Amino acid sequence: MPVPAYLRDPDAIYEASFRTIREEGAAALARLEADAHDLAIRIAHACGMVDAIEDLEISPDAVAVGRAALASGAPILVDAQMVAHGIVGARLPRNNAVVCRLNEPDIPERARALATTRSAAQVDLWDADLAGAVVAIGNAPTALFRLLERLDEGAPKPAVILGFPVGFVGAAESKVELAANPRAVPFATLHGRRGGSAVAAAAVNALAAGLQGAPA
Repeated sequence: MPVPAYLRDPDAIYEASFRTIREEGAAALARLEADAHDLAIRIAHACGMVDAIEDLEISPDAVAVGRAALASGAPILVDAQMVAHGIVGARLPRNNAVVCRLNEPDIPERARALATTRSAAQVDLWDADLAGAVVAIGNAPTALFRLLERLDEGAPKPAVILGFPVGFVGAAESKVELAANPRAVPFATLHGRRGGSAVAAAAVNALAAGLQGAPA
């Protein structure tokens, strides 16, 4: 049997995908601020789950503040290289630096000394870039927990926290803590176990360019 006919044009594929998300997710989108719709659509597209929109929590000013931060040239701090690779650099408004310190030489020893993950240990090295930054966490709940701890300890405040860690241990809990007490920082998160690097990158891409360009 031959392969059935399928859509090949990328622009047409994206258009059809986004249309499907708008149609199937209309009720969930309606409860969000209008400026958050592109972010929600990109997240649903990244994970292939329209119902993910129902679990999104986005503080009222998160999208506007995040977009302004990127437009001002703010760096993007990420917890994993997979998040960095999913960000469409050509769409960043000021050729913004994407910073991941996970693979710096002293991180394994730092993680052992702190009895934590490498993802969390790298957060301690973010301070120099943290003020006014866009933070996108898509892998490790420990990184989100550590960021919140560092803010409690007096670390500089980022412009926005995109908190999308994934997994069965700590992911849901870290996002509950972010939403319950965001430490006066605008945020977006996807409640529950779902998340991931592609979702975090999709959120950054939405802030950078809406639905323009290749989705994450």
